[in-house]
Amino acid sequence: MTTKTYPCSLCGAKLEFSPGQHALKCPYCGGQNQIEVDASVQSVSNEELDYQDYLNKQAGNEAVIEQQTVKCTACGAQSQFGQHIVSDRCPFCAAPMIAANAYSKRQIQPKAIAPFDVKESEARKKFSDWVAGLWFAPNALKRAYRADRGLKGIYTPYWTYDAESHTTYQGQRGDDYTVTENYIQDGETKTRQVTKTDWTFVAGEVDVNFDDVLVIASKTLPKQYADNLAPWNLNKLQSYRDEYVSGFTVEAYQIPLEPGFVDARSIMEDTIRNTICRDIGGDHQRITAMQPRYSKISFKHILLPIWLSSYKYGEKTYRFLVNGQTGEVQGERPYSYWKIAGAALCVFAMIMVLIAFAKTN
Repeated sequence: MTTKTYPCSLCGAKLEFSPGQHALKCPYCGGQNQIEVDASVQSVSNEELDYQDYLNKQAGNEAVIEQQTVKCTACGAQSQFGQHIVSDRCPFCAAPMIAANAYSKRQIQPKAIAPFDVKESEARKKFSDWVAGLWFAPNALKRAYRADRGLKGIYTPYWTYDAESHTTYQGQRGDDYTVTENYIQDGETKTRQVTKTDWTFVAGEVDVNFDDVLVIASKTLPKQYADNLAPWNLNKLQSYRDEYVSGFTVEAYQIPLEPGFVDARSIMEDTIRNTICRDIGGDHQRITAMQPRYSKISFKHILLPIWLSSYKYGEKTYRFLVNGQTGEVQGERPYSYWKIAGAALCVFAMIMVLIAFAKTN
């Protein structure tokens, strides 16, 4: 399956998905085509695939999407080129990429997609407001969001996992109690209340169910900032259609299904630990061992919208992300050491002036 292009019926230019309008729009003449939603197809966006059954039987036989994929020689990102695209810049590090270096790649077809709700102009405004609030930012940063390629719309790959878990555990419960102690201060005997903890061995089991545990399948975006773009409204997922990605870049997933579930288990185990602590009760809890077992595991491959800006300052690439649903902004930021040094000199000069003024009085 390859990504389709949609020519404008009025001028022949390529139609692009228009964020927030659920339509394809011509960037030149304004012609617009509504995207019709088939209710029977829409239910597919909520369909989960059985994880173990897929690994045992369906691997290699799943529905796939085949696209021209270009690997950036600078940062390693894998972006998918649509038809008739001969060159572009890497949205993750701004290095040039050409279609001559593309190769055909087959991947699990996304089941669902969250179309862009935030328009590029809105994302630019949120981004510029964020930049304006940064102290000691270099001028190159402020020029970045004004550049024509300052923001690029990326559909980023994610996995979602559902599972039921049953966990046995061993640990200790700490119950606080107070005792009265005598102590001597300045030759006088005094008393005070001291809190102590009585620890007892505990063992038990807990059941926790998980729905749509979200794991990013990209190694290119800075994970800390990508995670902080949450929350995502997964209730707005639509069944995957080529119309939604028209005019945008689709990143190929770099973290396959099984390693993705390893990351999901780490997220699940944090929740399981909190549940165990509540089950233990008391004032303090210690978990010495836990054995989670997972069943009824299912998954979806989905695409989520991110506006991305990247540029180089010095020898490092900095990236800035805007959630394409909510407008939440996250990003790496450099500091201008010239501005910091200038501010330090100004403070030093003011201190010297105050000292000189104090001496004259």
